[in-house]
Amino acid sequence: MKIKLKLTIVIVALLTVINSANAQTNTAPIMSSTPVEMLFPQGKPKALILSFDDGNVSDRHLVKLMNEYGLVGTFHLNSNKLGTKDYLTKDEIKKLYKGHEVSGHTSNHPSLTTLSKVDVIYEVLEDRKELERLTSYPVRGMSYPFGNTNDFVIEAISGLGIEYARTVGDTYNFSMPVDMLKWQPTIHLFGKTNYIPNDTANDSRELAQFYQLTTDFLKVNSLALFYVWGHSWEYEGPGNKWAEVEKFFKMVSQNPDIYYTTQIGLTDYMNAFKNLKFSVDKSMVTNLSSIDVFVKINGKAFTVEAGSTKQLN
Repeated sequence: MKIKLKLTIVIVALLTVINSANAQTNTAPIMSSTPVEMLFPQGKPKALILSFDDGNVSDRHLVKLMNEYGLVGTFHLNSNKLGTKDYLTKDEIKKLYKGHEVSGHTSNHPSLTTLSKVDVIYEVLEDRKELERLTSYPVRGMSYPFGNTNDFVIEAISGLGIEYARTVGDTYNFSMPVDMLKWQPTIHLFGKTNYIPNDTANDSRELAQFYQLTTDFLKVNSLALFYVWGHSWEYEGPGNKWAEVEKFFKMVSQNPDIYYTTQIGLTDYMNAFKNLKFSVDKSMVTNLSSIDVFVKINGKAFTVEAGSTKQLN
């Protein structure tokens, strides 16, 4: 009996070792910690956002140039200023910005950090409501007047249907936004040229820095977002600033590696990527959105079609 018991124990131990070895050799490599990298639509590595504030009459020429070069923009408008001196009329908004995005900039352009919560909400909602009437689509983003915001303002606009809000805190890099309600752009168009009156040396330095950053963006191979913002009225007046605008547009247009997008377009795409549902071992993914999403895993690119479940092998 003792011999049989010992033999049984040995067999059980041997089977345990064999099963453990089989389990280790038969299981696919553990992928749960493998990072999933977002690519831009069509698998492109770079994206460009052009964003302009206020709704000045100079937007007419700006939009004309952008259309000629196949560029799209996001235009943040103050609805109560439309129809007043130097501003666009309400009747032209829908046609002028067709193919671009109209976004909020508050009704009257106050510094939101100086207002009460009620007044912040009023400025944002009334602007949204009027711009939606003019465009016939939901307005879901904004830029802060003067770039001014704080935690109080962000808490006040949360729940008002605003999905992103742009500051003017330039990063001078090509990083993706971390907080959608504190979205920092890359750089002001032409940097801080003309910030100091009659300082040509400063203007030259700022312009050189802007074009160097543009060149770096065109050369970079990793995931990169170039977010350029400004105001069309800045290109009026002395000098041939519109020629400089057109020079920049020529540099960045018609590039097969660049995804040209509005701010809400990228917001929707990023949300679709964040909402992808992966299996534990990263061998399957479900895309519940209506947007095709492009990802990279272990150096291999995949297209996850809208509304599909895809095998990633």
